Amino acid sequence: MADTVGKTEIDDSQIVAPHVTVDKRVSDDQETAEKGHFEHINLNQNTSAKIKNPLADLTTDEVLHDVEEFAHEHQLTDILDDLKKGALVARDPNNYESVPDMTEADITAIDNEVTHKWRQPVALYFTIILCSIGAAVQGWDQTGSNGANLSFPDALGIPEKNNPHAERNQWLVGVVNAGPYMASAALGCWLSDPCNKILGRRGAIFISAIFCLLTPIGSAVSQTWEQLLVTRLLLGLGMGLKASTIPVFCAENCPAIIRGGLVMSWQLWTAFGIFLGTSANLAVKDTGDISWRLQLGSAFIPAVPLLIGVYFCPESPRWYIKCGKMRQAYQSLCRLRNTKLQAARDLYYIYAQIKVEQEIVGQSNYVTRFIELFTIPRVRRATLASSVVMIAQQMCGINIVAFYSSTIFQEAGASVTEALFASWGFGLVNFLFAFPAVFTIDTYGRRTLLLFTFPQMAWTLLAAGFSFYIPTESKAHIGCIALFIFLFAAFYSPGEGPVPFAYSAEVFPLSHREVGMSWAVAVCLSWAAVLSITFPRMLHAMTPTGAFGFYAGLNITALVMIFLWVPETKQRTLEELDYIFAVPTRVHIRYQVFKVLPWWIQRFIFRRKVELEPLYKFDHIATRTS
Repeated sequence: MADTVGKTEIDDSQIVAPHVTVDKRVSDDQETAEKGHFEHINLNQNTSAKIKNPLADLTTDEVLHDVEEFAHEHQLTDILDDLKKGALVARDPNNYESVPDMTEADITAIDNEVTHKWRQPVALYFTIILCSIGAAVQGWDQTGSNGANLSFPDALGIPEKNNPHAERNQWLVGVVNAGPYMASAALGCWLSDPCNKILGRRGAIFISAIFCLLTPIGSAVSQTWEQLLVTRLLLGLGMGLKASTIPVFCAENCPAIIRGGLVMSWQLWTAFGIFLGTSANLAVKDTGDISWRLQLGSAFIPAVPLLIGVYFCPESPRWYIKCGKMRQAYQSLCRLRNTKLQAARDLYYIYAQIKVEQEIVGQSNYVTRFIELFTIPRVRRATLASSVVMIAQQMCGINIVAFYSSTIFQEAGASVTEALFASWGFGLVNFLFAFPAVFTIDTYGRRTLLLFTFPQMAWTLLAAGFSFYIPTESKAHIGCIALFIFLFAAFYSPGEGPVPFAYSAEVFPLSHREVGMSWAVAVCLSWAAVLSITFPRMLHAMTPTGAFGFYAGLNITALVMIFLWVPETKQRTLEELDYIFAVPTRVHIRYQVFKVLPWWIQRFIFRRKVELEPLYKFDHIATRTS
């Protein structure tokens, strides 16, 4: 684990403040915008909560003076030349070729960040692989109970049918299945901040991997439903901690230019974990009375490489800098970047950003930052938008299939083997159709993908529900149900699948990213718990047709929520996102209702060529993109 002995979080005595300007007048915006730079404004006193390049307004002499003091303060004089060049590159990334003493190799390395952005060090890709394994652990954990639901209720004395206590038992089965999500939302997600602060990103992931390794084994040897519930509650602690840490760990280690696509990989590889889980359920289906134990216990498998491999990854440089460990941060960056110049540049730039964050948030602690999620207008709008996309993931109904697909297919008259094969097909479709999002999420946009896929998910769920009316003796009965569930998964995977985690990881300002992500994940998993508890009873009380129709209606409700409350973020820098979320919610809603909706009707119903007036206007934004 990360060494924390004798170290404290960075404070004013440890940092030589760069010459940043805080709390400038808003009236200066136009002048600074014309230069391509934007000033810093105190987050506690300004509703826009802007966080900008802390070096942009400095002169060359000021930057070099600050770098020298920084190097002497933290015993980094051996890399002073690279720090100076790196700081000047960070100050004006569009004019890096004009920085004094830049060699051809330096210029080529900086240029390759755009022209060959996927040409990255092995250590970075190893880190991405470990993060992907962590996501696969999440998916496998979620589907271990899918196949086990067919037999564990009878084995543990809570049968759901042909029993005088069937209604009570249906609720108990729901509670057992919901255990991980209840524990994640109530405690697991909120362990992220203290665990990360004390142990580092790798330490937090290591602890979560221990939970994800031991608790499936505990589930497999449980003798009563109460014991099974306890093991699944403990599993939830690891799941919540991991889901709140790994996307942040991945984002902090990756270069900004490929960060969005890599953060999106969380849901892609969660889908792969779901596929692996359904495959494992199918593989052990013929093992008799112990099949449900093997289905639950097999989820420990992907936790093993995560547990072993996490300390072979570089620790987050940002975490090292927060702790005042500049030398370790530089060494970590050297493993994550192609050249020492890039490592030195990112070291000083991250340091300067953290210093500005401290000036912005003052003496705020975790509780204060949590309260600010709802009290600072810019942050509150990000909280609302991330909450909507996370709740919508549960409203769309994907997890009634992920958690209970085997039960649904058995209700439709399928045998145990047929139900498990159909669930395996769902897992495969869910994984394969997640790949298009890699190419579309930044081309068409997060909001556009959601607005397109939610209506498709609504009609496919409705069609799946009505397919239960097909006579059971007809081969089309199971076939149509499976077809529409697979189509539902195909529409879910490139839209509401990857968007929520990628969106939530980018919309919060740096100062509130950890607590904001914890909140977003807690919202997602708490509603997953509600869904998991209620669906077994809903399935029996409303029939499969009624249950599917109910979630089809929720898809339409989620569509309206996204249309009104979720701004688009595609291809926007952090600077631009600050301004997007500075727009009042009522202005955004008014624009969608009175501009976008009439335009859509004219364009796609009446087939008229009309122009849509943009809501956001970006002038003089200094952005270097591919």
